[in-house]
Amino acid sequence: MKIFRILILTTALLLLFINFSIADDLMDVGRAVSIDVMLENAIRRGLISGGVVAVGNHAGPLYSTAQGRLYPESAAPLLTEQTLFDTASLTKVIATAPAIMKLLEQGNISLLDPLTRWFPEFEESDRDEISILNLLTHTSGLEDVEITNDDPLRSLIEKAIKQNNGTLPGNRFRYADINFILLGELVSRASKMSLDKFCAEFLYSPLDMKETVFLPLAELSVIAPTTGLNKELKAGVVQDVNARRFGGVAGHAGLFSSTNDLSKFAAMILNKGFFNDVQIFKERVITQMTSPYFYNGGKIIRGLGWDINSPFSSPRGNYFSDTSFGHTGYSGASIWIDPEQDLYVILLTVRLDYEHVRQFSQLRSDISSLAVSIFSTPRIAAEITDVMKIP
Repeated sequence: MKIFRILILTTALLLLFINFSIADDLMDVGRAVSIDVMLENAIRRGLISGGVVAVGNHAGPLYSTAQGRLYPESAAPLLTEQTLFDTASLTKVIATAPAIMKLLEQGNISLLDPLTRWFPEFEESDRDEISILNLLTHTSGLEDVEITNDDPLRSLIEKAIKQNNGTLPGNRFRYADINFILLGELVSRASKMSLDKFCAEFLYSPLDMKETVFLPLAELSVIAPTTGLNKELKAGVVQDVNARRFGGVAGHAGLFSSTNDLSKFAAMILNKGFFNDVQIFKERVITQMTSPYFYNGGKIIRGLGWDINSPFSSPRGNYFSDTSFGHTGYSGASIWIDPEQDLYVILLTVRLDYEHVRQFSQLRSDISSLAVSIFSTPRIAAEITDVMKIP
């Protein structure tokens, strides 16, 4: 059995490195069949009505596929790589965290700034020791609160001040949207620009991300509708209730984008801050944003906004390296980036099933695992090397 596996892996290596034309043909078959079939199976099982997958490296897309429709009816429009999706919590890493890092690069803020520097409302409260770093890594100790439609920010801050959960800022990871709601407001206070306008000027315009926007105009774009728990919502309206209470622009949710645009963002990360010879970030800022921070006794690993290894890391799959990072979105979105293997995988779906969380997490994991097995030559070579070492 071991010899048979070695023969198979050795053959794969020969195809990849010796006969490039044959390897490309086989790789095309894998691209066209296996990932598509995985999406089609998810559609048949009722997890999604459709999905778009993009795989690429620092040079841009290597492969993309769109399967299914905007909603589960035969007359519904087909999905494409330009279809806009509610990215949900990808807002945290495609908008808010990079906006904070841009302010850091500009010298306007420091990661060790106390919360009270930008939110004097927290002065003389039990929360005055929270730092920007704590917010970015979900170690503030804050818990999510229900906010009101009337002055939602004031409502959120007043309830946060009154929290008495005994958790102090520091080394305990607790994922909560409130951290990024505050960071989104911090961007506004530090830059004198709203979060959406700041991101548009300093991120999306330089990256030519024309399909990435808060508050998209439905008549100008094909937008996947938000379904599941909020079937009454129309396309272009963010699913998250608190984001809607903030008018659709918030630090934790509200961003709409496409695989076409997210591929540009991922390529910029893999190019260490550059996109089409334009420097979006200095290399040290990219490194700082994606370096590991260890929490909960080393069991949780996070970047600044980014997930590295936690209970939310299903898109990491089986073959991404330990240095890879990414994020998920409740609406069915995910992104995972691996500088070591020079690879990214993006999944955007019209999610229908919000009850079978494990099945959806498995879909994310399987797509990443399959994509890496197809497109990462270094991974295949490493696996062959490991097998050869087995006595």
